[in-house]
Amino acid sequence: MTPLLLRGRLLSFHRAPASLTDTGSYLYEEDGGLLVEDGRISAVGAYAEVKAGAPETVEEVDHRPHLILPGLIDTHVHFPQMQVIASYAANLLEWLNTYTFPEECRFVESAHAARIATHFYDEFLRHGTTTVAAYCSVHKASADAFFAEATRRNMLMIGGKVMMDRHAPQGLLDTPQLGYDETRAVIEEWHGKGRSHVAITPRFAITSTPEQMSAVQALAQEYPDLHIQTHLSENHEEIRYTCELFPEASDYTDIYARYGLLGRKTLLGHAIHLSERETDVLSQTGSVAVHCPTSNLFLGSGLFPLKALERREKPVRIGVATDIGGGSSYSMLKTLDEAYKIQQLLGERLNPLDSFYRMTRGNAEALSLVDRIGTLEPGTDADFLVLDAAATPAMRLRMETVKTLPEELFLLQTMGDDRAVTETYVAGRPMKSNLLAPTLGA
Repeated sequence: MTPLLLRGRLLSFHRAPASLTDTGSYLYEEDGGLLVEDGRISAVGAYAEVKAGAPETVEEVDHRPHLILPGLIDTHVHFPQMQVIASYAANLLEWLNTYTFPEECRFVESAHAARIATHFYDEFLRHGTTTVAAYCSVHKASADAFFAEATRRNMLMIGGKVMMDRHAPQGLLDTPQLGYDETRAVIEEWHGKGRSHVAITPRFAITSTPEQMSAVQALAQEYPDLHIQTHLSENHEEIRYTCELFPEASDYTDIYARYGLLGRKTLLGHAIHLSERETDVLSQTGSVAVHCPTSNLFLGSGLFPLKALERREKPVRIGVATDIGGGSSYSMLKTLDEAYKIQQLLGERLNPLDSFYRMTRGNAEALSLVDRIGTLEPGTDADFLVLDAAATPAMRLRMETVKTLPEELFLLQTMGDDRAVTETYVAGRPMKSNLLAPTLGA
């Protein structure tokens, strides 16, 4: 692979920014150079310096005046729900039963799963997202299709075969033994192949019997380095029903704690309505509460107290995510725009530096993968995107009055979408410009 030198304005975070004036929290190079060799970043800094140390055979790509950032990361999505987006329903449980479960039944067919996998990866690359943590369906065929496409594109992806053995249509149920066996098979076949990471994935406590939860616990003990992903406290009716199903638990969070499923690689989707006791448990175990703004608003689930959770004496680790298809946009820019609005409603502020930290390094830290993705640090995987803050006529007009980097980032967050993504690179290869025009009948 020919070495690649990209020129443009570079932005990468060292840590969470404390304020809009916290320039020490990030690297910003007005005329920056990013050298990529063998799929990894080998040098970053001022263009002249990086150019001077580059191999003679280097290929140069000039992206000025655009911004070059680490690839965006999404910590909670549902691979089988692309054709569920924009489904009208009153709340979470109605939405699941009316639209989502019937759609997921289709993923027993390998051809259907493979077709949707192609569109799934295309759509995220179009929006500048290079890594997601995804729920597949209950069918092993869906996980196979998900990871086969990830391997073909050399993308760092996290995914898991959903485990669920009750309270769903017959076509979406496994058993405690089958869920265990098929999850083990997915792990053995795909974990560590290419850049793939398999996650142990019980959908949520409502759809798993105590026997299946014990099988999940056994997997977690056998594979302690794997991610675990599930849902927690998305809406009040879900919480009430879940606690009825597990009366021995003191609350929803305690169910997962009793089966040993909490820890630094545990991703808990939504986690909106938590007691102080539950919040303390998440903090003590290092578990990650995953904020899904567009989904929480679309389904009327509630307002996630992001800043309050981080400000408390025992803070909680937080990721942000689209939650496709309860979520209504594939764009992490739009996702953080809605997160900003939710914090406004709660009387809190989410500044644009903080937003861009969260969709890059912050989410990499939430996934315990910051040594590989989420920054432009030398030695990390060369996943990054190029953003144009003047991508549309309205954005271009607003850019005439933008004076600072935070103002530009806020414009991108507020008005940007896939049109603002000039290019998406995966392991140093341009991907967005090489996407084929969608053939929806394929």
